[in-house]
Amino acid sequence: MKLKLAGIESESIVDGPGLRMAVFFQGCGHHCPACHNKKTWDFDGGFVMDVEDIIEDYTNNPLLSGITLTGGDPVYQPMAALELTLGIKDLEGDVWLYTGYTIEELAELSKSDENILDLVNNVDVIVDGPFIESKKDMTLRFRGSYNQRILYRDDIDKYMKVVR
Repeated sequence: MKLKLAGIESESIVDGPGLRMAVFFQGCGHHCPACHNKKTWDFDGGFVMDVEDIIEDYTNNPLLSGITLTGGDPVYQPMAALELTLGIKDLEGDVWLYTGYTIEELAELSKSDENILDLVNNVDVIVDGPFIESKKDMTLRFRGSYNQRILYRDDIDKYMKVVR
């Protein structure tokens, strides 16, 4: 399966714990003011890459502990994001998902899109919510504004059980 990307950071220490691969999906409809990655907004921008090639690149670096799906917003490409997630999970890596949607919005979207439901149910951590400049806090770890939440599997399950 192919996905539309803005870029890949093969070794990141700022997009989750440990040494991770950060995959920047192309396309975002949130258009957060003061977004630090506006080049990812355009759904027609970026480049196309096979999910299998990303998984192979991940496999070639034994120091990686996981992958981070970011953007843009990976939720706009849920099938490709899910395939990538499952491939990394098969390799025993953990998967973080950054999205401008809140978990409540994801739960609602999941009611009509099984691919989003499957994606949310297979990631290990979700950092949810839009970046809000007035809530910016440089002391926060792995997020830019304090409205954004780091939701671990147990937290995700609590919100998603209404969908199942």
